[in-house]
Amino acid sequence: MDVLPGFVGFTRALAHAGLPVATDRAAAYLDAVRRVDVADPEQVYWAGRLTLCSDPDDFATYDAVYTRWFGLARDRDGTVPRGEARATAELVPLGATEPAAEEDGSEDSTVHAVCASDTEVLRSRDIGELTEAEREHLRQMLALLRPDPPMRRSLRLRPARRGALDPHRTVRAMLSTGGEPLRLPRRSRSPRPRRVVLLVDVSGSMRPYADALLRFAHAVTRRTPGAVESFTLGTRLTRVSRQLRQRDPERALAAAGRAVADFAGGTRLGDTLRAFLDRWGQRGVARQSVVVVFSDGWERGDAGLLGEQMGRMRRLAHAVLWVNPHAGKDGYAPVQLGMTAALPHIDRLLAGHSVATLDRLIREIRDARRT
Repeated sequence: MDVLPGFVGFTRALAHAGLPVATDRAAAYLDAVRRVDVADPEQVYWAGRLTLCSDPDDFATYDAVYTRWFGLARDRDGTVPRGEARATAELVPLGATEPAAEEDGSEDSTVHAVCASDTEVLRSRDIGELTEAEREHLRQMLALLRPDPPMRRSLRLRPARRGALDPHRTVRAMLSTGGEPLRLPRRSRSPRPRRVVLLVDVSGSMRPYADALLRFAHAVTRRTPGAVESFTLGTRLTRVSRQLRQRDPERALAAAGRAVADFAGGTRLGDTLRAFLDRWGQRGVARQSVVVVFSDGWERGDAGLLGEQMGRMRRLAHAVLWVNPHAGKDGYAPVQLGMTAALPHIDRLLAGHSVATLDRLIREIRDARRT
């Protein structure tokens, strides 16, 4: 039995059974199981029932799937029937294999769950050092990210409780009250998502992180498809925005992989950034956007050209963030030619080597401000 999907697999089983499990409910469920004793099936059951069921009609479906998944039946009120064999929970570390079957033929079912502490450990692990089994779990964690976009005030005005007086609506209201200004309608500028531009280095030195970073880009794109533009950087510039707008992450990543011809090749950051700014950025994609560059800064081309293009980027963008997977490691110093050329033109240098640092990056993008 594959124990790695764990609780995420349980939410998917509920969705297949017809229970409307939205991404936010799945995230709330995973947060709930982190706060309970996963060795106690009673706590695991109620953590799911309270977060995944939105209507009493959902209880029957939930109980049926819970019984199949965890092997423990329930009465209609959610209690364990008398005489029912209680399942025992065995905490299996990530990457562990299935234990050998019991020789005595015991009928007690064993629930293999991914321990919450192991999940927290994985959140802080370096993505480039994970095993294949851990990478599979990582993909499921990235698929549950719910990034909130940065917001800006648009030029469009809408009715509001506070704000400037709306003269047109005020006059219309006065016509209906005999010329008396009994109501003073107001208006304010409506908020809109600010464009986010993601530039992902897919060169050979970034290969251990490229898949996770593209999945992160997919999660950001899926949240606000019309306000996110994604490109890959290597020896050439490739726009992958259309591919990453597909809902399914596996299909999106496969389509992006087919579009990127220079994956795991060389690095010419200056040339590719110039191509981006000449074709896309200067014409509006980068203007007042939050631009995020994912790269370790290894530049095989002209570092002076890279600095020049980053200066152009800074003048166009609302904020420029540089995410370096090595920046979060002990003893790191930005001494690479690419990093030294780019540093004067970026607002923040951030780490991006783990799920925890990518989670912090989501908040940095949401709250990005020019320094």
